[in-house]
Amino acid sequence: MFAVPSMTLTIIETGLVPEPLRGRFRPYPEMFSTMLARHGNGITPQFVPVLEGAPLPDPAKLDAVLITGSPAGVYDPLPWMEPLRDFIRRAHESGTKMVGICFGHQIIADALGGDVRKSEKGWGLGRHVYEVVPNHPNFVPGVENLAIACSHQDQVITPPPMAKVILHNAFAPNAGLAYAGGNILSFQPHPEFEDDYSRALIDLRRGKVSEDIIEAAHDSMKTRSDSAILSRVISRFLSS
Repeated sequence: MFAVPSMTLTIIETGLVPEPLRGRFRPYPEMFSTMLARHGNGITPQFVPVLEGAPLPDPAKLDAVLITGSPAGVYDPLPWMEPLRDFIRRAHESGTKMVGICFGHQIIADALGGDVRKSEKGWGLGRHVYEVVPNHPNFVPGVENLAIACSHQDQVITPPPMAKVILHNAFAPNAGLAYAGGNILSFQPHPEFEDDYSRALIDLRRGKVSEDIIEAAHDSMKTRSDSAILSRVISRFLSS
């Protein structure tokens, strides 16, 4: 048997599991580590908790980067936000492979010239079905749509000029982006979320959105998840 080449994935932790759920669910970097480990790709994770003041490393010296979700918006005046934008720009310039999920998807787009805002469409909750752009090399031929859990208000309204849409639906027209140069891939939905966590997040929004939205979100979770397909796409991208 051939040994699987190893590489280090630097996971930038930009958000925490909501306080009411922390006793039941693992931190986001661990969710990603578990997700990627299922594919046996030799990826070794290391975490950078920027919320705790951890400095961002030199992206040119990293094998690959993943930026997690966060309750923060790209417009929030947080002390780590501008350093993260600079990190993203330098990673792009150096050709370091980078993946962004939810907030990570949004901050990459924002840093590279896109427009990210709180959407007038409101909350995206539950399992949404996204169309896959036909014949895109990141996806297995024949995959036309993916049902993945999401939890967000903000969206990429206008992608950066160097980004192409590879995943979309009516609610989130720019839900997946692939960047020129082939070193950045980002997605709005959460392939790292297990269904019990997605359902807990839906319940956490009670009182913030209408009960109709809550019930529709719970009902959408009956659709079979395609998270394994999207996580395989991400794993293949990082390890290629």
